Amino acid sequence: MSDLPIFYSFRRCPYAMRARLALLASEISVELREIKLKEKPEAFLAVSKSATVPCLVLPDGSALDESYDIMVWALKQNDPFDWLPMDGAEGDATDALVEQADGPFKTNLDGYKYAQLDADKLPVADGLAHRSYGLEFLVKLDAQLAASAGLVADRLTLADVAIAPFVRQFANVNREWFDTQPLPHLHDWLAAFLSSDLFAATMFKFDVWQPGEAGIVYPPR
Repeated sequence: MSDLPIFYSFRRCPYAMRARLALLASEISVELREIKLKEKPEAFLAVSKSATVPCLVLPDGSALDESYDIMVWALKQNDPFDWLPMDGAEGDATDALVEQADGPFKTNLDGYKYAQLDADKLPVADGLAHRSYGLEFLVKLDAQLAASAGLVADRLTLADVAIAPFVRQFANVNREWFDTQPLPHLHDWLAAFLSSDLFAATMFKFDVWQPGEAGIVYPPR
Protein backbone atom coordinates (compact mmCIF):
# COMPACT_ATOMS: atom_id res chain seq x y z
CA MET A 1 0.00 0.00 0.00
CA SER A 2 3.03 2.28 -0.09
CA ASP A 3 1.76 3.97 -3.25
CA LEU A 4 -1.48 5.09 -1.57
CA PRO A 5 -2.02 8.35 0.28
CA ILE A 6 -1.98 7.80 4.05
CA PHE A 7 -5.09 9.00 5.84
CA TYR A 8 -5.03 9.46 9.62
CA SER A 9 -8.52 9.33 11.09
CA PHE A 10 -10.58 9.00 14.25
CA ARG A 11 -13.99 7.46 13.65
CA ARG A 12 -16.13 9.75 15.83
CA CYS A 13 -14.47 13.04 14.89
CA PRO A 14 -16.86 15.03 12.65
CA TYR A 15 -13.94 16.55 10.75
CA ALA A 16 -12.55 13.10 9.94
CA MET A 17 -16.07 11.92 9.23
CA ARG A 18 -16.66 14.43 6.47
CA ALA A 19 -13.25 13.77 4.95
CA ARG A 20 -14.02 10.02 4.88
CA LEU A 21 -17.35 10.78 3.20
CA ALA A 22 -15.61 12.65 0.40
CA LEU A 23 -12.95 9.96 -0.02
CA LEU A 24 -15.62 7.29 -0.14
CA ALA A 25 -17.76 9.22 -2.63
CA SER A 26 -14.77 9.92 -4.87
CA GLU A 27 -13.72 6.25 -4.78
CA ILE A 28 -10.11 7.25 -4.13
CA SER A 29 -8.31 4.57 -2.15
CA VAL A 30 -6.13 5.56 0.79
CA GLU A 31 -4.29 3.72 3.53
CA LEU A 32 -6.48 4.50 6.51
CA ARG A 33 -4.81 4.62 9.91
CA GLU A 34 -7.28 4.88 12.77
CA ILE A 35 -5.63 6.48 15.80
CA LYS A 36 -6.47 7.25 19.41
CA LEU A 37 -6.47 10.97 20.13
CA LYS A 38 -5.11 10.35 23.62
CA GLU A 39 -2.26 8.24 22.24
CA LYS A 40 -1.21 10.01 19.06
CA PRO A 41 1.57 8.05 17.31
CA GLU A 42 4.83 9.75 16.45
CA ALA A 43 4.37 9.06 12.73
CA PHE A 44 1.16 11.08 12.82
CA LEU A 45 2.63 13.95 14.83
CA ALA A 46 5.53 14.14 12.38
CA VAL A 47 3.24 14.96 9.45
CA SER A 48 0.29 16.81 11.03
CA LYS A 49 1.06 20.46 11.76
CA SER A 50 -2.09 20.81 13.83
CA ALA A 51 -1.70 17.40 15.53
CA THR A 52 -5.40 16.81 14.87
CA VAL A 53 -7.29 14.47 12.58
CA PRO A 54 -7.86 14.15 9.77
CA CYS A 55 -4.55 14.34 7.98
CA LEU A 56 -3.90 13.09 4.46
CA VAL A 57 -0.30 12.43 3.45
CA LEU A 58 0.12 12.32 -0.31
CA PRO A 59 2.64 10.06 -2.08
CA ASP A 60 4.95 13.03 -2.69
CA GLY A 61 5.20 13.59 1.07
CA SER A 62 3.03 16.69 1.25
CA ALA A 63 0.16 16.70 3.72
CA LEU A 64 -3.37 18.10 3.79
CA ASP A 65 -4.13 18.95 7.39
CA GLU A 66 -7.61 20.45 7.04
CA SER A 67 -10.71 18.29 6.49
CA TYR A 68 -12.31 20.72 4.05
CA ASP A 69 -9.14 20.76 1.94
CA ILE A 70 -9.15 16.95 1.90
CA MET A 71 -12.77 16.95 0.72
CA VAL A 72 -12.08 19.37 -2.11
CA TRP A 73 -8.91 17.51 -3.12
CA ALA A 74 -10.75 14.17 -3.31
CA LEU A 75 -13.75 15.52 -5.19
CA LYS A 76 -11.55 17.29 -7.73
CA GLN A 77 -10.14 13.86 -8.60
CA ASN A 78 -13.59 12.32 -9.01
CA ASP A 79 -17.00 13.80 -8.20
CA PRO A 80 -19.67 11.27 -9.26
CA PHE A 81 -22.41 12.87 -7.14
CA ASP A 82 -21.72 16.43 -8.35
CA TRP A 83 -20.99 17.69 -4.86
CA LEU A 84 -18.56 20.40 -5.96
CA PRO A 85 -20.09 23.84 -6.65
CA MET A 86 -21.45 24.26 -10.16
CA ASP A 87 -20.58 27.96 -10.41
CA GLY A 88 -18.99 30.86 -8.56
CA ALA A 89 -22.12 31.88 -6.70
CA GLU A 90 -22.64 28.35 -5.42
CA GLY A 91 -19.01 28.18 -4.43
CA ASP A 92 -19.18 31.46 -2.51
CA ALA A 93 -22.34 30.31 -0.72
CA THR A 94 -20.65 27.01 0.19
CA ASP A 95 -17.54 28.70 1.56
CA ALA A 96 -19.59 31.17 3.60
CA LEU A 97 -21.82 28.52 5.12
CA VAL A 98 -18.98 26.12 5.94
CA GLU A 99 -17.05 29.03 7.50
CA GLN A 100 -20.02 29.69 9.79
CA ALA A 101 -20.34 26.02 10.65
CA ASP A 102 -16.64 25.56 11.36
CA GLY A 103 -16.41 28.85 13.25
CA PRO A 104 -19.23 30.21 15.45
CA PHE A 105 -21.43 27.12 15.25
CA LYS A 106 -18.62 24.73 16.21
CA THR A 107 -17.64 27.02 19.09
CA ASN A 108 -21.19 26.96 20.42
CA LEU A 109 -21.52 23.25 19.75
CA ASP A 110 -18.47 22.58 21.93
CA GLY A 111 -19.74 24.97 24.62
CA TYR A 112 -23.06 23.13 24.65
CA LYS A 113 -21.64 19.62 24.42
CA TYR A 114 -19.12 20.06 27.21
CA ALA A 115 -21.25 22.29 29.44
CA GLN A 116 -21.50 21.63 33.15
CA LEU A 117 -24.82 19.95 34.00
CA ASP A 118 -27.18 20.69 36.87
CA ALA A 119 -28.87 18.15 39.15
CA ASP A 120 -31.43 17.39 36.42
CA LYS A 121 -28.61 16.76 33.93
CA LEU A 122 -29.45 19.93 32.02
CA PRO A 123 -26.81 22.45 30.90
CA VAL A 124 -26.23 25.34 33.27
CA ALA A 125 -26.60 28.94 32.04
CA ASP A 126 -23.49 29.06 29.85
CA GLY A 127 -24.36 25.77 28.19
CA LEU A 128 -27.90 26.91 27.51
CA ALA A 129 -26.57 30.10 25.95
CA HIS A 130 -24.31 28.10 23.63
CA ARG A 131 -27.25 25.86 22.74
CA SER A 132 -29.38 28.90 21.94
CA TYR A 133 -26.72 30.44 19.69
CA GLY A 134 -26.19 27.11 17.96
CA LEU A 135 -29.92 26.79 17.41
CA GLU A 136 -29.94 30.11 15.57
CA PHE A 137 -27.66 28.61 12.95
CA LEU A 138 -29.87 25.53 12.64
CA VAL A 139 -32.92 27.76 12.11
CA LYS A 140 -31.04 29.37 9.24
CA LEU A 141 -30.30 25.95 7.74
CA ASP A 142 -33.93 24.90 8.13
CA ALA A 143 -35.10 28.00 6.26
CA GLN A 144 -32.74 27.23 3.39
CA LEU A 145 -33.91 23.63 3.25
CA ALA A 146 -37.51 24.84 3.07
CA ALA A 147 -36.62 26.41 -0.27
CA SER A 148 -34.33 23.77 -1.77
CA ALA A 149 -33.23 20.16 -1.41
CA GLY A 150 -29.78 21.16 -0.19
CA LEU A 151 -28.16 23.91 1.81
CA VAL A 152 -26.88 25.93 -1.16
CA ALA A 153 -28.61 24.33 -4.14
CA ASP A 154 -31.55 22.18 -5.13
CA ARG A 155 -29.41 19.07 -4.60
CA LEU A 156 -26.99 17.78 -2.00
CA THR A 157 -23.57 19.37 -2.34
CA LEU A 158 -20.25 19.76 -0.60
CA ALA A 159 -21.91 22.14 1.88
CA ASP A 160 -24.40 19.51 3.05
CA VAL A 161 -21.79 16.79 3.47
CA ALA A 162 -19.36 19.13 5.22
CA ILE A 163 -21.93 20.41 7.72
CA ALA A 164 -24.11 17.35 8.41
CA PRO A 165 -21.62 15.63 10.78
CA PHE A 166 -21.66 18.69 13.04
CA VAL A 167 -25.45 18.96 13.02
CA ARG A 168 -25.50 15.26 13.96
CA GLN A 169 -23.17 15.95 16.87
CA PHE A 170 -25.31 18.88 18.05
CA ALA A 171 -28.45 16.73 17.85
CA ASN A 172 -26.86 13.91 19.81
CA VAL A 173 -26.03 16.07 22.83
CA ASN A 174 -29.70 15.84 23.80
CA ARG A 175 -31.68 14.07 21.13
CA GLU A 176 -34.97 14.30 23.00
CA TRP A 177 -34.71 18.10 23.15
CA PHE A 178 -33.47 18.37 19.56
CA ASP A 179 -36.35 16.32 18.20
CA THR A 180 -38.86 18.74 19.73
CA GLN A 181 -37.44 21.79 17.98
CA PRO A 182 -39.51 23.26 15.11
CA LEU A 183 -36.98 22.42 12.41
CA PRO A 184 -39.00 20.11 10.13
CA HIS A 185 -36.85 20.47 7.03
CA LEU A 186 -33.62 20.09 8.96
CA HIS A 187 -34.96 17.01 10.75
CA ASP A 188 -35.81 15.38 7.41
CA TRP A 189 -32.45 16.37 5.91
CA LEU A 190 -30.51 14.97 8.86
CA ALA A 191 -32.56 11.77 8.91
CA ALA A 192 -31.87 11.21 5.21
CA PHE A 193 -28.16 11.76 5.78
CA LEU A 194 -27.99 9.39 8.75
CA SER A 195 -29.91 6.65 6.93
CA SER A 196 -27.84 6.87 3.74
CA ASP A 197 -25.70 3.96 2.61
CA LEU A 198 -22.76 6.33 2.25
CA PHE A 199 -22.91 7.43 5.88
CA ALA A 200 -23.28 3.84 7.08
CA ALA A 201 -20.25 2.79 5.06
CA THR A 202 -18.05 5.57 6.35
CA MET A 203 -18.89 4.77 10.00
CA PHE A 204 -17.52 1.22 9.80
CA LYS A 205 -15.46 0.45 12.91
CA PHE A 206 -11.74 0.27 12.25
CA ASP A 207 -9.09 -1.32 14.44
CA VAL A 208 -6.62 1.15 15.89
CA TRP A 209 -3.50 1.37 13.75
CA GLN A 210 -0.28 0.12 15.30
CA PRO A 211 3.06 1.67 14.27
CA GLY A 212 5.04 -0.64 12.04
CA GLU A 213 1.90 -2.18 10.62
CA ALA A 214 0.09 -1.33 7.40
CA GLY A 215 -3.22 0.46 7.61
CA ILE A 216 -6.29 -0.74 5.78
CA VAL A 217 -7.31 0.14 2.24
CA TYR A 218 -10.25 2.53 2.33
CA PRO A 219 -12.61 2.35 0.55
CA PRO A 220 -12.08 -1.41 0.10
CA ARG A 221 -11.04 -2.27 -3.44
